Amino acid sequence: MKLILNVDILNQDFFEDTKLLGISTTVKNYKLCWQLNKLLGFNFRLNNELEIRLLKRKNKKEREYFFSIYESRETANALVHYLYHNQYDGEYLLPEFKHIDFLWLMKGDIIDDEKFESIKNSIKAMHGVQLVVELTNEQIKNKGNMVF
Repeated sequence: MKLILNVDILNQDFFEDTKLLGISTTVKNYKLCWQLNKLLGFNFRLNNELEIRLLKRKNKKEREYFFSIYESRETANALVHYLYHNQYDGEYLLPEFKHIDFLWLMKGDIIDDEKFESIKNSIKAMHGVQLVVELTNEQIKNKGNMVF
C-alpha cells in the first residue's frame, strides 16, 4: 500500500486563518527587524530552525538557496509573526513577487482586522519602507515554498 502526501491539503492547512503582508524596503533584514522591535514592540529573532532551503537547477547544475525567517511570538495569545526574506543571491522564495523584499505571515490565532490594519499602517510609516500590501492566498502560486 502506498501513501500519497497531498501537498495541496498541506498548503491549505498551513495557510488557514493566516494574514500575509508583502513589504518592499531599502532597509536590510537586521535593521528592519530592529525597527519592528523598537518602534512597534515586536520581538523578531532569527530562527535558524525554520530557514527554508530550496534546490534549483540551472544549466545542469544544482544550487541551494537559503531564505531566512524571523519569528516573534505574542505572549497574550497563540499568534506568531513570521518575517520571511524573499530574496537570496538572485533567487526568490516567491518568484511571483519579485518586487517584494519581505513576507510577513501572521499565523496561529485569529487576527483582528483592526489590529492587522494598524500593523500595516505602522510599517508603511517606517523609514525606508516603500510598499506594504496585503497578499491573498489566491495570489500566491508557490505556497509550498513558504511551508516549514
